[in-house]
Amino acid sequence: MGILTGLKILDFSTLLPGPFATMMLADMGADVLKVESPHREDMVKHLPPMDGEVSATFAHLHRSKRSLALDLKTEEAKEVVYQLVKEYDIVIEQFRPGVMDRMGIGYEKLKEINPRIIYCSISGYGQTGPYRDRAGHDINYLSLAGVAGYSSRKKEAPVPVGIQVADLAGGSMSAVIGILAAVYHRERTGEGQYIDISITDVVFTLNAVYGPGYLIGEIEPEPESLLLNGGYIYDYYETKDQRYFSVGSLEPQFQARLCERIGDDRLRSLGSSRRIEDQRAFKTRLTEKFKQKDFAEWVTIFGGDFDGCVEPVLKFSEAVEHPHIKARELLVTITKAEGGTQQQIAFPIKFSTQPAAYRFTGVQTGTHTEEVFKEIGFDPRKDRGDERE
Repeated sequence: MGILTGLKILDFSTLLPGPFATMMLADMGADVLKVESPHREDMVKHLPPMDGEVSATFAHLHRSKRSLALDLKTEEAKEVVYQLVKEYDIVIEQFRPGVMDRMGIGYEKLKEINPRIIYCSISGYGQTGPYRDRAGHDINYLSLAGVAGYSSRKKEAPVPVGIQVADLAGGSMSAVIGILAAVYHRERTGEGQYIDISITDVVFTLNAVYGPGYLIGEIEPEPESLLLNGGYIYDYYETKDQRYFSVGSLEPQFQARLCERIGDDRLRSLGSSRRIEDQRAFKTRLTEKFKQKDFAEWVTIFGGDFDGCVEPVLKFSEAVEHPHIKARELLVTITKAEGGTQQQIAFPIKFSTQPAAYRFTGVQTGTHTEEVFKEIGFDPRKDRGDERE
């Protein structure tokens, strides 16, 4: 049982944005039925490393979801969807605009069957506009939205981020927000909803700190020149052994604690000044100081009771073992449908009365097809006019 128990979702999405969104909803207790093509493989399914017949990533993204194999180009498959949508609350899809309509399972068609349906479409550029049919990936959305343009060092190329910021923040998180808002609206009014999630739209709105400055004063955000993109103290600093520390000691009290812990009088003097020249000199000297000690030495110096916004840049293997990550229970062991268990990243939101619900790891395409057919009373042999045993 979870906080969304009773909510039923038909998930037509693949790759990352849609599956991550429906994973979050499933973790909160929603019943997610993943509709998959028996002929077209989701490339995430074979992303190494493999754990049995599916990848660890696929097993993570699709945990707790049942799988129904349908060839949506057939009339038989459409009839199955029409039958299912009578009992489901939400449809989520991630095809290019118009694809679901051409297959006969677009919003207007399904709304005729279930007027209360909430239908969420996730796409790179949205359902309207000149780029609506254009292909794209995370790196393209960050570029077009103006984010990558000031996310680099001066005179250097933007660095590909290790996580898919646009896909997850722009696609997954906004889809979950939109869906839950639509559910609340339906509870009050009985009215369903169509939700158009454009990943690029959402990423553009993430320019929340420096975008307003341009709109009001035409101040162009430039690489490594702003308070939060490496122009001042807020940055990464290399250690003697080529590891890194993050320093976010923006406020005077945190900067003072940083200087005190390092124990450098010149840093203290520069840190107490608000002059831009002194702040830049402070950063130069701080860079030099960090290079004088190994990573492990700095971990000791800034560990314990230090409270000044300085933390080591950890490898993922180190983050997994960090005491705070463990204390927050961000790793869970999930049962595999075929037997055994798999360790996965946990659902991060803590509810006081209804914790996250985990049923099983992601399964092979079509694992629950017969089960779903029985639930809706669908007999594929009868539908084909074949009454033979």
